[in-house]
Amino acid sequence: MSQADTQTQTRTNIKLVEPPMFKVIYINDNQTAMDFVVTSLIDFFDYSAETAERITLDIHENGQAIVAVMPYELAEQKGTEVTTSARSKGYPLQVKVEPEEVS
Repeated sequence: MSQADTQTQTRTNIKLVEPPMFKVIYINDNQTAMDFVVTSLIDFFDYSAETAERITLDIHENGQAIVAVMPYELAEQKGTEVTTSARSKGYPLQVKVEPEEVS
């Protein structure tokens, strides 16, 4: 058997790692209309009206609430879109993006 007849097989171990997740957090304020918050949750996060209203009450009662958990790029994009929409309507709504704690 010559060298030309020899075949080498290589096995590659590929371990897929899930991307880290980030929390999108709405911060309560006294100027942003609750209707706007509900609408933004429906429009940008695809929540039902009932769920959006429940989250909005949670934001109002607790000062802030996590509205979504998603990969960084998507969380950042959603936060920017909501903030831009709020500013265009004259609302000071603040949206934070923070890493999700992994337990």
